Amino acid sequence: MKRLLAPIAALLLAAACPAHAQVFGQLGGADVVPVDQRLFGLYAGFTSHQSEALTQLRLSFYPGVDFGFQGGLSRLDAGGHNRTTVHVGGDLKAMVARASATFPVDLALGAALGISSADQLNVLAVGPLAVASITRTLRGGAELVPYGGAVLLYTRSDINAITTTDSSLQLRLGLDVRPNAAFRALVEVQEPLSDPVDRHPKLVLGANFPF
Repeated sequence: MKRLLAPIAALLLAAACPAHAQVFGQLGGADVVPVDQRLFGLYAGFTSHQSEALTQLRLSFYPGVDFGFQGGLSRLDAGGHNRTTVHVGGDLKAMVARASATFPVDLALGAALGISSADQLNVLAVGPLAVASITRTLRGGAELVPYGGAVLLYTRSDINAITTTDSSLQLRLGLDVRPNAAFRALVEVQEPLSDPVDRHPKLVLGANFPF
């Protein structure tokens, strides 16, 4: 019986990995980083079987467009086995509409690319994204930015020399709290839809630092 448990646990661990290709970037509202400015972010994510740490650097060289680089680690526990995965990714985002008397929200469109790698595991994820937000200014100048978004991911997974392709829709809902110009705290929930492997929602807590 013990001889059977080890390969079964390994299969469960491998099956859980494709969906944890990160939904990179867009941790925040639709607004983009101003030209020649930067934003650095630190985030921690949690699901029922996975914890992760992610960093981000966003830049802009053109009005209304910014791009980001992300990297981090995740720890997956499945079938009684643990696996550490390295994540590297990037994204591009362009502001296409701003909130006005005729349009209710800020809206940005873009695309993201991410790579997740571990022992006998490589996952490439790419797809378009959209994010909408609205900024509410409080008394004293602090801002609240509720936002929502979606990412349509196409993934190619190579696990234990077995290659598969798949797609999934990831929904995101969050709140960006900006007490001052130098610090932003955020909380975000990511919900995978139409994902045949992993349907665990993820809670993300983080902070962004414009500079």
